[in-house]
Amino acid sequence: MVPLSDTTETETPALASDTLREGIVDRLRTTLGDAVVEVHLEPNVDLWVRVRHDAWRETGLALRDQGFHYFCFLSAIDWQPSPFGRGEDDPSAPAPEPDDPAAEPEMRHGVTGGDTRFQVFARVTDVQRHVGITIKADVPDDSSVVDSWVTVYAGANWHERETHEMFGIGFAGHPDLRNIYLPTDFEGHPLRKDFPLLARIVKPWPGIADVEPLPGEGDEGDGGASE
Repeated sequence: MVPLSDTTETETPALASDTLREGIVDRLRTTLGDAVVEVHLEPNVDLWVRVRHDAWRETGLALRDQGFHYFCFLSAIDWQPSPFGRGEDDPSAPAPEPDDPAAEPEMRHGVTGGDTRFQVFARVTDVQRHVGITIKADVPDDSSVVDSWVTVYAGANWHERETHEMFGIGFAGHPDLRNIYLPTDFEGHPLRKDFPLLARIVKPWPGIADVEPLPGEGDEGDGGASE
C-alpha cells in the first residue's frame, strides 16, 4: 500500500486555453504581419487587438474574410485627461496650472495600450461561432485620419460620421462626413477632452441645477415684504 504522503504532490495548474480566439489571432498575424501591434486575450471571455493605423481597413477585410460579418459599432476615445476635469472626480483637488507641463497628468491607455491621444475602435462578431473581437488603432497626431470601413462594412457609415463630428477624426474614403447632430457650421468637437462644457463653467461639478422654491416656501415669519 502506497503511503498517502507519496501521492499528494503539488501540481502546477494548467493555463486556460482558448483555441478559438487564439486561432483568430494567428490568422490575423498571418494576414497582417507586424501590423498587429498588441493582443489582449481573456481565455473564453473576450479578445482585443490593436493594429497599426495604416492597416485599419485591411484589418476589417481580414476579419470579414474570417467570418466576422456582423458589424456592431465603431467609435473613438480621447485618452487625454481633461484639462478642466481633475475637480470632477475630486472636488478638493486643485486644477493644474495651464503653463506648467509637469502638472499635466499622464495619459493612461486601456487594454492593448496605445501611443497617441486618440484611438479608433470597432467591434465585429462572428454569429456562427458566437465570438466577437474589438479592434483598436492609434490615430496619428499629425493627421487625425484613418481609412474608412464603409466599403468593408456598410453599417460603419453613420458611426464614422458621428466619430468625425464628435472627435474630429477623418475617415479617408468616406462618401459623406456631414454632421448628424450639430449644425454644419458648429465649431469644435464635443467629445474631445479639451472641449469646454458651458455647464461646468457656469456651475462646477457635479453641476446640480438650482431649484427655485415653491410658492409660499420661506415666507413664514417674514410678515410680508418690507422696504
